[in-house]
Amino acid sequence: MTAFRSAGDSAPPVSRIFPASLLGLALLLAWDHSGLDLWMAHWFGSAGGFALQDHWFWRGTLHDDIRWLPWGVELTLLAAIARPFGAIRQLAVERRIQLALTTLLSLLVVSTLKLHSLTSCPWELHEFGGTVAYVSHWAWGVHDGGSGGCFPAGHASAGFAFIGGFFAFRHAVPRTAQRWLASALLAGLVLGLAQQVRGAHFMSHTLWTAWLCWASAALLDSVIGQMISQRPSPAQAQVPALITPRQ
Repeated sequence: MTAFRSAGDSAPPVSRIFPASLLGLALLLAWDHSGLDLWMAHWFGSAGGFALQDHWFWRGTLHDDIRWLPWGVELTLLAAIARPFGAIRQLAVERRIQLALTTLLSLLVVSTLKLHSLTSCPWELHEFGGTVAYVSHWAWGVHDGGSGGCFPAGHASAGFAFIGGFFAFRHAVPRTAQRWLASALLAGLVLGLAQQVRGAHFMSHTLWTAWLCWASAALLDSVIGQMISQRPSPAQAQVPALITPRQ
């Protein structure tokens, strides 16, 4: 277990993370107000519903069959706090804890929002053969008449929740951080697309999940960074030998 900060790991300087987060939020809000959600949903759905809703690949392979895979990865990351392997060995213990906890934090944020969401899924809408009128997820407190609980995208969070690995690795192993970010984004987008094809979510639901996971990971990264910056360096931690005065 690393007692002090690993080489290359220090309190993060003023970076581009905050501006990038704001830019992502601005683009996301622009998408929300563009009307592209319904337009894109019509790629896969019609008045007769979503033809691929129960397709063996989109529902079976990319939903039901991999549901527990992210939890297996998470258990591995929790175990790696005490027994690191691969690139994780280069992380200070705080960063290993961050790597494991950031996924849980992201999943908690997304699932909590879904629990209180009144937004129903596309396959429940009138224009896709359902019984529900479309109501924007920005219409807080307005019931659309459906089952709700469809915003943001929960299944996509199984990929996007691992975005936090980018923040954990970026201080000490930047190249691994980039690969981790690319993998998490790709996994989240594929899982989000699977639900889009089935009519389970709009694209905005997936994009919001990505941003929420990013923001949650960035917040935890800031907290961990402050903890590391306040920890004594190896030189400061050395206790000088006591000098016994002559009798």
